[in-house]
Amino acid sequence: MNLQIPQIIRDYIDASNSHDVESILVCFSDNATVRDENETLHGKQSIKEWIVRTIGKYQFHFEPLKIQHDDNEATVVVKVSGTFPGSPVTLDYNFTIDSDKISSLSVD
Repeated sequence: MNLQIPQIIRDYIDASNSHDVESILVCFSDNATVRDENETLHGKQSIKEWIVRTIGKYQFHFEPLKIQHDDNEATVVVKVSGTFPGSPVTLDYNFTIDSDKISSLSVD
């Protein structure tokens, strides 16, 4: 990646591309929130279940294309490929970072 991506987001992308559930999960704060596919998840256990489910369902791979960030918020435009109709798609990953952990992630 040649983009200036904050380290915790870079860690999340790298772990996601490796499909390493525990390494993805460690990127999130204990009380983090994830919004994806019209579902909102709260806390690490729910997020872990989401990670396992999406890896199994989509076998995704992320390619960050662009980033816009300000203070503790960042939007990363990501080309997502995987085993889903219309692959690849481009999605916005909206991160909020707190104490070097992801406290909120919204996928649009």
